Amino acid sequence: MPRLRIATCTDPGARGGNEDDLRHGSGPAGHYAVLADGAGGHSRGEEASYRAVESVARALGSEDAEFSPERLTHVLRTAHAELVLAQEDSRRPEHRMHTTIVALWIEPQLEHALWSHVGDSRLYRVRHGQGELLTQDDSIVQHMVRSGMLSEEQGRAHPQKNHLLAALGIEGDVNPHTVVRPVELFEGDAFLLCSDGWWDTFEPHDIAAALHRADSPEEWLDDMRAQIAARAAPKQDNYTAVAVWVGEPNEMTIARFEDTRPRAL
Repeated sequence: MPRLRIATCTDPGARGGNEDDLRHGSGPAGHYAVLADGAGGHSRGEEASYRAVESVARALGSEDAEFSPERLTHVLRTAHAELVLAQEDSRRPEHRMHTTIVALWIEPQLEHALWSHVGDSRLYRVRHGQGELLTQDDSIVQHMVRSGMLSEEQGRAHPQKNHLLAALGIEGDVNPHTVVRPVELFEGDAFLLCSDGWWDTFEPHDIAAALHRADSPEEWLDDMRAQIAARAAPKQDNYTAVAVWVGEPNEMTIARFEDTRPRAL
């Protein structure tokens, strides 16, 4: 059976505080990782992300958790309801709070995974050297890209790319984007959960290339963190990520990259 390894990284960037939060752990129904990026006045963004990841981690690690898409969707909706309840007496707009969220849940036998998200925190997967974005942002710009109004390149540079259409804690209901069935895991799969302050620097192939250079999930995150720091964006947002390795992704990725090298005649 492949081994599961998890590493985490969070940094305030150029901001005065850090509104990102994360948790990971295990329970009878499997292993989980969850990440949130909060927003709100008077430090309520920090509160929102904290409340959300605590709620989701508690539910996924509970004794009565059942590994199913329906359960994961319910867990995220419960976190949303708890955030709404926590701010019912906050009449002033600056006291409101909300947060994005992305969660990965892997069954104990490491054979299948589930994931879900709300907002623009993302989940990537690297499989056999190929990086892939598994989530679609709940944002105005990504909606325009998906509808063909903007190209991918235009979307990346759009000034409203971080304007959200959905988040936990907003008024009304939320509809988490949960995979409809458990997804088969392969030996060597590597997952990256990250906030927008992290993914804004990378394309999927950059994430795969960093994995090619890493011998551990910690090294994978350190490589990308160094690239974000080297970019030295003057308004760098908080950036946070969770790396989840199933088996030895670096061996699979190295094999893939070796296959693309020109061969001597």
